[in-house]
Amino acid sequence: MELNRYIDHTLLKADANEADIKTLCEEAIQYEFKSVCINPTWVEVCTNILKDSEVLVCTVIGFPLGANHTDIKVFEAKKAVADGADEIDMVINIGWLKNQWFDKVRREIDLIVDAIPDNIIVKVIIETALLTEEEIRKVSQIVKESKADFVKTSTGFSTRGASLNDIKIIKEVIGNSKLIKASGGIRNFDETIQMIRLGSDRIGASKGIKIMEESKDR
Repeated sequence: MELNRYIDHTLLKADANEADIKTLCEEAIQYEFKSVCINPTWVEVCTNILKDSEVLVCTVIGFPLGANHTDIKVFEAKKAVADGADEIDMVINIGWLKNQWFDKVRREIDLIVDAIPDNIIVKVIIETALLTEEEIRKVSQIVKESKADFVKTSTGFSTRGASLNDIKIIKEVIGNSKLIKASGGIRNFDETIQMIRLGSDRIGASKGIKIMEESKDR
């Protein structure tokens, strides 16, 4: 297992400055992480730093609440790709899901996917912390039927991040039809391996270096 290639090296703090973002990119190059995950305003900076590496640039859309108008999310996604983003992690409209407006949730996902090139990976953040198990199953089914590539558990800005039970439920619903990104609160090697064994294909973590250093002793 190339553990480093599972990790989206993440920095989404509001007070992150350019020096922090440059350090994040340098660390990602050093450890050969799959991507850096940053707020949209930093996409162009990361693209310039990482252009000669294999590290991808991932950014977030409608983050962290998901309650933006759909046309704003579409614009954000298009702008992010124009700035150089390789991957888009979009937050669903959680209120719509709670209201059982399932067609609107699905349509928004597909509108974002359709607005950007086919080679751009789209991950759908469902914010499991705010959902019942039944809602996790329902929205996982929605993503399964959508044009997106991943179900992603969490923003990392809610009441909790990913849980093992979240991954079990999502995997039961989507099988191998889509991929899974576990994110939020994954801080060490043991948690990372558990998530991967249950079916996670990507790990969003701000503790990627700690995880990799711990892996050397295993």
